[in-house]
Amino acid sequence: MHLRPATEADLPDLLEIHNFAVRNLAAAWTEHEDTLEDRRAWLKQRQGADLPVLLAIDDEGRFLGYGTYGSFRGRSGYNLTVEHSIYVRSDVQSKGVGRLLLETLIADAREKGYHVMIGAVDSDNEQSLKFHQKLGFEVSSKLPQIGTKFGRWLDLYFVILILNDDDAPPSILPPPADV
Repeated sequence: MHLRPATEADLPDLLEIHNFAVRNLAAAWTEHEDTLEDRRAWLKQRQGADLPVLLAIDDEGRFLGYGTYGSFRGRSGYNLTVEHSIYVRSDVQSKGVGRLLLETLIADAREKGYHVMIGAVDSDNEQSLKFHQKLGFEVSSKLPQIGTKFGRWLDLYFVILILNDDDAPPSILPPPADV
């Protein structure tokens, strides 16, 4: 298995895994599937902002999943904080794909000078909470009933990882692009 940056040729695979999550999982808090053009604009925006979109590929060249990060919130006070997303095909979960993606995203964010990485995890997804804790994330807060999907209220956990031990923020860092 190896990682590589996503290209436009990968958009059908990215779209498929994203829309699978929209249809079947509480991890994607929307009921509206993306189009190929939606994914194209999303990828172009991330590439233009120097934000990673990494694909996990097996030795036969098959798509296993992807990971990315982007802006946590739009205000300048959050410029040193990013929020990540990891999507792994259901048939290869718990095989190290998500771990490799997230470890690589963490290293990239550290290298670019970000201070905190956040994950937003559906409260019913105990596997994801444990996964994040194994990689050093702490469960920061639970926000009850802040979303809906599949006709029920959803609770959200924020998990956070402090990426460096800086005593004070640098004076200037461009904001990550909105996601």
